[in-house]
Amino acid sequence: MSDRTQNLMESQTNFSWATIELTDLRERLLDLFCEVAYREGDFLLSSGQRSTYYINGKQITLHPQGGLATGRILLPLISSETVAVAGLTLGADPIVTATSVVAAYEGRSLAALIVRKEAKGHGTQAYIEGPTLPENSPVVVLEDVVTTGQSAMKAVDRLRDAGYQVEEVISLVDRQQGGAEFYQQQGLKFKAVFTIQDLQQHVQKLQQV
Repeated sequence: MSDRTQNLMESQTNFSWATIELTDLRERLLDLFCEVAYREGDFLLSSGQRSTYYINGKQITLHPQGGLATGRILLPLISSETVAVAGLTLGADPIVTATSVVAAYEGRSLAALIVRKEAKGHGTQAYIEGPTLPENSPVVVLEDVVTTGQSAMKAVDRLRDAGYQVEEVISLVDRQQGGAEFYQQQGLKFKAVFTIQDLQQHVQKLQQV
């Protein structure tokens, strides 16, 4: 563990991730992304592309403070008409759960839905896990990192096939490699908390400290 990471982990006890203002919380989450999720090297992405950097979103969303921050930051981006958040397993599982739980603490009812890549081989053989909602219920798809946009689109298609209304995808990070343009072509709204430029510029800043 680097000295910077150690200092960051120790600093987490000096404030509450549950009550800190969202502007400050966003900066803390950006710190965490740069320290534990962003790596440079030679990587093969799930999209089949090669990249000189990799962002492991699960290092954030499965982190105790990172998961809490994820839910708190995403919740205000989700319209009050939305009744559920959903995403493709495995990456979106902790994101939709955190957002649903934070919503409950804020007095909002926001169901969490997990979309399987393949139908369950037993029981109901369902693609979607979670509460059964009325037809045309508005659902927002959540993602950790968007590259081409194809991964979250699988969740969108499954949810629409189940009768839900899906018009928006929200991601923690946009790698800006065509995902936003793809969603626009599909008639979907798209938001991202951070862009790859946000992360890389912040990494450079931290390296100078």
